[in-house]
Amino acid sequence: MRFRTDDMDTYLQSKDYVDTMMIPLVQVTWQQDAKRIVQAAEFLALLAGEVERQFHGRMMYCPGFTYASMEEMSDHVERLNKWREEMNEAGFKHILLLTTDTTWKEVESSLSGMKLLFVAPLPLESLAVQDQQEMLSQQVRTLLPTLMEVWQ
Repeated sequence: MRFRTDDMDTYLQSKDYVDTMMIPLVQVTWQQDAKRIVQAAEFLALLAGEVERQFHGRMMYCPGFTYASMEEMSDHVERLNKWREEMNEAGFKHILLLTTDTTWKEVESSLSGMKLLFVAPLPLESLAVQDQQEMLSQQVRTLLPTLMEVWQ
């Protein structure tokens, strides 16, 4: 389910069964590597949408957690841990953080109660829609063992 009005109605009726929140970690910058960062953000949105589609009814897809590349990582971690507290209070048992940014791996141990899922970004903009869909499905298949581990 997504953070949309129609999905929220469904979530509120069946929230006992929706135990997982997925949050894309979206970096924002206006520096010279901005295009690479934007491509990664687009890829994350598409991948998160595909994961949500395949696990609809079990997972809520949160709007992205955006952060500026020039900010301190400790500030991101602190803010994200506050998000976790609210989501835990709402009943989400599993919080998945989806990222293409390797710097999150350095602070992974500080992300208490959340599972970091790192994926290498794929440049999808030059591919046909059908090829994009196939690549995204392949990425979801690579995440599947980790998801199953989290849910056991």
